[in-house]
Amino acid sequence: MALFLFMNFTKNKLYMSSTKKQKFEYSGKLEEYQLYKKNTYTKYETDQYSQYQNFLYKRALYGLKSLPAEEVEKMSKQKKIRIQKVNRRAQRVLNEAKQRKVITITNGLFAKWFPDTNFTKFMLGNTDTDVKVRNTLNFKDLNIDKNEIIRIFIEEGILSSNFLSLKRDPNSLPKLKNVQ
Repeated sequence: MALFLFMNFTKNKLYMSSTKKQKFEYSGKLEEYQLYKKNTYTKYETDQYSQYQNFLYKRALYGLKSLPAEEVEKMSKQKKIRIQKVNRRAQRVLNEAKQRKVITITNGLFAKWFPDTNFTKFMLGNTDTDVKVRNTLNFKDLNIDKNEIIRIFIEEGILSSNFLSLKRDPNSLPKLKNVQ
């Protein structure tokens, strides 16, 4: 009997593979409810930035953690210190930007829900950020995307002003010999 079940299973498996299309598409009356008819592939979002731009962005955002361990070991001490310094500055700038975003959101809520109270007037007048407070909210919750982070980094000088026009690492280009 076990042999019969094995053969039957094999037969069903072959049968199922020949009618695979029926598993994923409705037919008959339910056909109009099919969302992705004939487009059963997934389209992924593509990043508008080049590989070099992403490298600079990640190095500023994550510091030495964004680089492979072997590369960090080969790096000079001055370069490591420079990358860490840029990363710390980027984190301070992002913390301040996140605080400003939270202040904008909360001020909007207070102005809408409690428009004529002294507390709301005080909150709307006090929009200073505090460098000692660390904002732990993530970018998704604050609706901050990569483009906005890059814009902030360019404004603050963390990324160069020509960042958006960079496509390749200028140091990887071949050097011309001086002909005299």
